[in-house]
Amino acid sequence: MNTILVTGGAGFIGSAVVRRLIAEGRKVVTLDKLTYAGNRSSLKDVSESPAHVFVEGDISDTALVLSLLRDHEVDGVMHLAAESHVDRSIDGPGIFVETNVMGTVRMLDAALEYWRGLDDAKRSAFRFHHISTDEVFGELEFDDTLFTEETAYAPKSPYSASKASSDHFVRAWHETYGLPTVISNCSNNYGPYHFPEKLIPLTILNALEGKKLPVYGRGDNVRDWLYVDDHARALERVLTTGVPGESYNVGGNEERTNLAVVEAICDILDEKRPMESGSRRDLIEFVTDRPGHDKRYAIDASKIKSDLGWTPEESFQSGLEKTIDWYLDNEWWWGPIRFGSYDGTRLGTKK
Repeated sequence: MNTILVTGGAGFIGSAVVRRLIAEGRKVVTLDKLTYAGNRSSLKDVSESPAHVFVEGDISDTALVLSLLRDHEVDGVMHLAAESHVDRSIDGPGIFVETNVMGTVRMLDAALEYWRGLDDAKRSAFRFHHISTDEVFGELEFDDTLFTEETAYAPKSPYSASKASSDHFVRAWHETYGLPTVISNCSNNYGPYHFPEKLIPLTILNALEGKKLPVYGRGDNVRDWLYVDDHARALERVLTTGVPGESYNVGGNEERTNLAVVEAICDILDEKRPMESGSRRDLIEFVTDRPGHDKRYAIDASKIKSDLGWTPEESFQSGLEKTIDWYLDNEWWWGPIRFGSYDGTRLGTKK
């Protein structure tokens, strides 16, 4: 595949995918609406690359998507654009339905029309890759069970319900119309360019500033953590070698409680940037748990390993140290978001 359309490419995972694809010698067309979590500076490393085309636009604009597919003779679509913050979905679920469900349907409509107009060879090679989440599967008990590709869907938040719905529509377009689709469901990502409302970057920056470190409940909810560059490699593998109609779970096999994650960040920062006195663990503050907070997520990634030959390269410790080093070295990126000079309408800060 020579030319890939990436939606949401100015976001956290999307920008990692764009950087990966261009490094591998592919042309990338990035389509991003630049909502609060979309940031063109996340694409700084490829902004001057002749292999990168950036378009500010909406995935719900079917005519725009279709024109991009045709004008650039796209070989595959990687659909990452989504509203993704659980707390925001609880406060305002409507935009999650509009973006994650209806936006995906409109993307599928455009891709189907484009695909039907291709010659036989290009139709056979074309892929529509929908990037989803493990949250569609609901939650696991505190035991040794894992999410597999056959796990029944059981979303518990408006966000995960919207992503579950979009997964179903992608499968329907494959089964009903023959569109060659693949789906991947990933565990929690972390790494550079992660928007500072999420757990790991929020904890890093609060800890640097000596602020309280909020932890929901008692911090015993468990997540499987995946370094974002490992995920980008997996997504490229699914796009290029995945079997149409199949789904692939992508996980780091690195389960940690939320409290353990926060404590690990405190310990690394205490080593790299010691406080005048005490430990950053003293900043931890337990806050009221959010509604419908899933107990545990954990991915069985054996299928993508056996079928596509992918495994993560980073451990949680090595990935977390790289992530913290990046935030220490790149205030130019997070500073405008953190300190308010970033466009406030995009930041979406609650007053």
